[in-house]
Amino acid sequence: MNYKFKTKPYAHQLTALEKSWKKKVFAYFMEMGTGKTKVAIDNIAMLYDAGKINGVLIVAPKGVYKNWYSQEFPTHLPDHVEHKSVLWQATINQKQQKLLDTLFETGEDLHILCMNVEAFSTKKGVDFAAKFLSCHNTFMAVDESTTIKNPGAKRTKNIVGLGKHAKYKRILTGSPVTKSPLDLYTQCQFLDDFLLDHSSYYTFRTRYAIMRKAHFNGKSVEIVVGYQNLGELSEKLKPFSYRVLKDDCLDLPEKTFVKRIITLSEEQDKVYQQMKKMALALMNGKMLSTANALTQLMRLHQITCGHFKADDGSIQQIKSNRLSELMNVLEELEGKAVIWGHWQQDIQTIVDAITKKYGAESLVTYYGKTPMEERQGNIVKFQDDPECRFLIGTPSTGGYGITLTAASTMIYYSNGYDLEKRTQSEARIDRIGQKYPMTYVDIIAENTVDERIVKALRKKINIASEVMGEELKAWI
Repeated sequence: MNYKFKTKPYAHQLTALEKSWKKKVFAYFMEMGTGKTKVAIDNIAMLYDAGKINGVLIVAPKGVYKNWYSQEFPTHLPDHVEHKSVLWQATINQKQQKLLDTLFETGEDLHILCMNVEAFSTKKGVDFAAKFLSCHNTFMAVDESTTIKNPGAKRTKNIVGLGKHAKYKRILTGSPVTKSPLDLYTQCQFLDDFLLDHSSYYTFRTRYAIMRKAHFNGKSVEIVVGYQNLGELSEKLKPFSYRVLKDDCLDLPEKTFVKRIITLSEEQDKVYQQMKKMALALMNGKMLSTANALTQLMRLHQITCGHFKADDGSIQQIKSNRLSELMNVLEELEGKAVIWGHWQQDIQTIVDAITKKYGAESLVTYYGKTPMEERQGNIVKFQDDPECRFLIGTPSTGGYGITLTAASTMIYYSNGYDLEKRTQSEARIDRIGQKYPMTYVDIIAENTVDERIVKALRKKINIASEVMGEELKAWI
């Protein structure tokens, strides 16, 4: 490959490129933290340099597609690639329309469109993507491709249909099989209808699933009770895919930090703006103590997490995208993870969701409400029991003195303001006995205090003691 990288690749990334760059279709089955996005961007640049493409359509979940636009392309796309890039927005005003129109200007530039997967459930999103594909020789990639695993979903059908008009196609996911091997069908169908030698989901299911008739409410239905011929399926995947597990990559950096961006729900945004106005009015014209500023910050931060304290002292829940983003992250993961939340309300929300999806045996807790006599047993279970995948807790309780090296992934569902607690909690997986590179994931609500909190903590700034009241006022 005669190609000048902007950022140096690791050995497994070079292997992925060597296997894939010329191919019309390919699947990067690369675990979170192994750099599959960089591989895709280098693949894009190589094809552009070879004169094969002049358009790129990135399809990714809400928490990811903005990262491609604001972080990944600026970081990894070589400087010699002249390009125009546009981030899809659901609301198209005059300014946004002008940006979208630049994608159809003639010239040598590479035209890049980043869209959220949810847009493909709308006529507006599908129509615009179709227009873009009709006007360019396009490289189309579906990131976190398990979002199109449901063959009956409207967005899956639309994305698979649009993919037929792309010149090159890629799927990217850390865990191609989230619940069953059947999840692979539509992901591979997007690449090519006949990659798996089945023309329909039902013939695919017949070949690889063991079915049994069951009766519910007087109706007879077929349910999956097991799987078969999985060795054969694995062999069919090999010619067009590359599997990378973080634990197998010996040259990865010791620590990788990842951001997953969410937006506030409509209800959250309304409450957040009201609370912000109240906080600023309260602070206006006053010498502000750090304690008072932190209180206002805390109230706003609570809202970004999906709850707030009402005037009567009760905790009110608000619709939030944070939990769904956490579940998206968990779908991508292999193996175990430690999940931290700042608020006790967060912990119960997480426990309920994971119990529902993965079962009660998949998790243990370590926070204020975990009985003292159960805590050590929970650590042992997490470390030793392969069925127990998740430890969920608060850094204030679980962030000190315990060893959680069975996991190499740590997720911050929500953060506090104390640098020591953040640093200590990070160290729970970074201890003697850790054999693998570690990945730390922060879930962040954009355009809120959340962004400032995580930025400060990553810069090793102790918000609770080093940031003065007037500075915190500027954050709000």
